[in-house]
Amino acid sequence: MADIAVAAPSPPRLAPLVFAGAVFTSAALVFLVEPMVAKSILPLLGGSPSVWNACMAFFQIALLAGYLYAHLLQRLARPRTQLVVHLAMLGIAALFLPIEAASAMGAPPVGAPTGWLFRILLLSVGMPFAVLSATAPLLQSWYARASHSDPQASNPYTLYAASNLGSMLALLSYPTLVEPLFPLSQQRHLWAGIYVLFCAMIVLAGALMWRGADATPVRVAADDDADAIGWGTRAKWVGLAALPSSLMLGVTTYISNDIASVPLFWVIPLALYLLTFVIAFQAAPLIGRERALLWQAVFVPMAAGLYCIITASLFTHLFAYLGAFFLSALVCHQGLARSRPHPKHLTEFYLLIAFGGVVGGVFNAFVAPVIFHTVLEFPLVLVLCCLARPASALDAKSLALAALGIACAVVLAFTPAAMWSNMAAVMLAGSCAILAGLVSANRFLFTAVIAALIAQSVFVPQDKRVELLTVRSFFGVHRVTVAHESGRTYHLLFHGTTVHGAQPQAAASRCTPTTYYASAAPMGQVYAAVMRANPRAHVGVIGLGAGTLATYARSASSLRFFEIDPEVARIAQDPAYFTYLSACAKVRASIVLGDARLTMAKEPAHALDLLLVDAFSADNIPTHLLTTQAFAVWFHALKPGGLLMLHLSNRNLALEAPAAATAKAVGAVALMQNFAPPKGTPEIAVSASQVMLLAKSPAALATFAHDKRWRPARDDGVRPWTDEYTNIVGPLVALQVAMWRGK
Repeated sequence: MADIAVAAPSPPRLAPLVFAGAVFTSAALVFLVEPMVAKSILPLLGGSPSVWNACMAFFQIALLAGYLYAHLLQRLARPRTQLVVHLAMLGIAALFLPIEAASAMGAPPVGAPTGWLFRILLLSVGMPFAVLSATAPLLQSWYARASHSDPQASNPYTLYAASNLGSMLALLSYPTLVEPLFPLSQQRHLWAGIYVLFCAMIVLAGALMWRGADATPVRVAADDDADAIGWGTRAKWVGLAALPSSLMLGVTTYISNDIASVPLFWVIPLALYLLTFVIAFQAAPLIGRERALLWQAVFVPMAAGLYCIITASLFTHLFAYLGAFFLSALVCHQGLARSRPHPKHLTEFYLLIAFGGVVGGVFNAFVAPVIFHTVLEFPLVLVLCCLARPASALDAKSLALAALGIACAVVLAFTPAAMWSNMAAVMLAGSCAILAGLVSANRFLFTAVIAALIAQSVFVPQDKRVELLTVRSFFGVHRVTVAHESGRTYHLLFHGTTVHGAQPQAAASRCTPTTYYASAAPMGQVYAAVMRANPRAHVGVIGLGAGTLATYARSASSLRFFEIDPEVARIAQDPAYFTYLSACAKVRASIVLGDARLTMAKEPAHALDLLLVDAFSADNIPTHLLTTQAFAVWFHALKPGGLLMLHLSNRNLALEAPAAATAKAVGAVALMQNFAPPKGTPEIAVSASQVMLLAKSPAALATFAHDKRWRPARDDGVRPWTDEYTNIVGPLVALQVAMWRGK
C-alpha cells in the first residue's frame, strides 16, 4: 500500500445533488443538440440517412476532444485553477449561441458532401459541444476531490450513470416533446437558455469544490496497483467501446433507410446505447451480466437468421435487430464496467472510451462505405461482439451443435425466396436462436455459428437474383439485378431492398414502362394525359431511378430529371443496364445533379406543366420534400395551371394525410389514387402505388376529378409538415391500423 495526498473532507450534504444535477444537465444539453442540429442540416443533403451517421461521427470526435481537454485539465495541480480555466472555456463557447448551421459554406458539393458537413458542424456546434462533453469526467474528478467523506466518493463512476441517464432522457424528449412543441428557431433559444442555467450550476459546484480542494491535505491509503494499467487493458477498453458504437450506427442506418431519416429513428438506437451504459455502471445493475449473456445468445442468432429474409415484417426485423444490438452493447459495456480503473485514472478511462466511440463511428461513416459495396458493417460487427463473451472449455457436444448450426446456414442460403413466409421466417430465426444458445457457453463456437449465418446472406443475394452491379454512395447501396417473371427477363434497379425501376430485355418490349410507371398506374395515367393534351409540355421529375418515365416524352416536349446521387445517374445512362434514356426517349432528357430543393430553386419560374416528386431513399421518402417550404418551391416552378404529382407508395408509412394537410396549407387542391393492379398481373410489369395529384385550382384537376379512380385526398385533421415540424409516428401507426383492419 502507498499513501497519496487528497483534500480534507468537508463537503456539505448538498454536494452530491449539485454535482449529479450539473452532470445530468450537461449530458442532456449534449444529446439535445445532436438531433436538433442534424435535423436542421438534413434538408440540405436530400434527407439521406448518411447525414446522421456523419453527424454522429463528428459528435464522437468532438466528444473525444472534450474528454482530452478534461484529461489535460486534470494535469493542473490546483483544482481551483482547473475551475477558472473551465469557466473561461464555457464563456467562450457561449459566444456561439444560439446554435445555427453555418451558412458561410454555401451549397453542399454533389456526391461527396461529408467534408462540407464536417465544416458546417465545426463552425456551428463544435466548441459548445466539446466543452460540454468535458463536464461529466471533470465533475466526477472534482467530486472525488471534494467529497472524500462521502461513501460514494470512492466510486465517482455512479455519476457516469447520471450522465447517461440525462443523455437518454434528453434524446427521448426530443422527438416526443421538443420537436412537436417547438420550431427549430425556438429550440435553439431554449437550448441557449438551459446552457446559461447549466453555467450557474457549474459555478455552484465549483464553489463546493473550492472550499476544500486546496486545503491542508490528509493521508489516505490507495492500492499500489492503481498505476498498473497496461496497454493490453487500454486496447480492451477501446475495443469494447468501439463495437457498440459501430453497431448503433449500423442499426440506425437500417431503420432510417426502410422507414424515414428523422430524429425519432435516430434517437431510438442512441437511447438504447446510452441505456446500456446506465445499466452497466449501476451499483446494482437492472440486468445482471449472466442474464445479459443469456439473452444475447437468443437475440443475436435470431437477427443473423433474419438478415437474409427480406419477406419478414418490419416489426419482426426491428425486434430482432434492436434486441441483438442492445444486448451486445450491454455485454460490451458491462465488460468496461468490470474493468474500470482506480478513480485517479478516471479521465484516462473516459478518454479511451471516447476514442473507442470515435473508432466505431469513423469506421461506419467513412471506412465502411469505401471498402464495402453493401452495408456489411452491421453484421460484421455483430459477429465481433460475440467475442466479447467469456471463454469456456470445448467439448464434443458443443462442437456437434456448432456443425449443425453451420449446416442450417447452408440450407438458408439455398432456400428459394418464394418459400419464405413471415411465420416461417420467425420460426426459422427462433430455431437458429435456440441452436446458437446451446453453444453459447463457448464464445468461439458461438461466434462461428453466427458468422456462418451471416456469411450465407452476404455471399448469396437476399432475393436469390443474379447481380449485374452493386455500388455504394453517400446516399445508399444500389444494385442492378436480373429477374424473370411470366416468361420475361428484366433488369431491376434496387436501392436497399426497394425496386426503383425495371426494364424488359426483349427488344419488342424494351421501351414499355413498368412497375409504378406502367400506363395503367396513376403516374402513367397522368403523364400520358398531359402529353395528349399538350405535346409540347415541359415536364420535371424529382428522382431519376432507371429513367422509366422517359418513355412517355414526345419529340416536341422537354423532360428534366433532378437527381441527388451521381451513381444513379451513371447507372440510368449506362446501356449495359438500362436504355430508357438512351434508346426509348423521343426527346433528350437532361439531368440536374443535387438536392432538388436547392437545384429547382435556381430553375426558371412557372416553366413546368407537370412536376413529379418521385424521390426515394430505399423505401423512405425524404420528409423535407413533403413540407410547406418544399411545396412552395414546387409550385413556383409550375405554370399557373400546372400539375404536381407526389409518389407516396410506402411499406411502412401512410403519407396521404400529412401530404394532403400540407397541400391545404399552401392553398392547393389534391386528389388521391390508391392503385392496385388486377389480380394475376405480374408484379414487375405493373405495381401497386399510391399517388397524389395537386394543383392550385380545381379547374386544373377537372379531367381527373371526373375519373372514378381518383378521389379527394383526406387530411384527417393532421398538422401540415414543415421544415421545423414532421410527425412520423402518426403515419407509421395509421398504416399499421389500416393493415390490422384489412384495408
